[in-house]
Amino acid sequence: MSEAKAVFDDMVARFDADQADGLDAVFQFDMEEGAGYHLTIDDGTCTLGEGDHDDPTVTLNMDLDTLKSVMSGELDGMAAFMQGKIRAEGDIMLATKLTEIFPQ
Repeated sequence: MSEAKAVFDDMVARFDADQADGLDAVFQFDMEEGAGYHLTIDDGTCTLGEGDHDDPTVTLNMDLDTLKSVMSGELDGMAAFMQGKIRAEGDIMLATKLTEIFPQ
């Protein structure tokens, strides 16, 4: 299993359905190190998919170290965005809820 897949599997395990109540969205992650992944949130569930989704709600481009730092709380997601470590397309405001939906 790749290191990136392990990070995404951990995110799925930490998924907080209460924080995602009423949310129907797809987070597309385009990783600089290779294959992309997407997390589909629908009806209080979260599923992981490999590759590109046909219609993501928000697409986040970053490297694996940035993703790990944001998801561990070592780096604030908004700060990473402002520093250019994360590039986002689509519903950027949804991206700000990432650490709420997938808490530590």
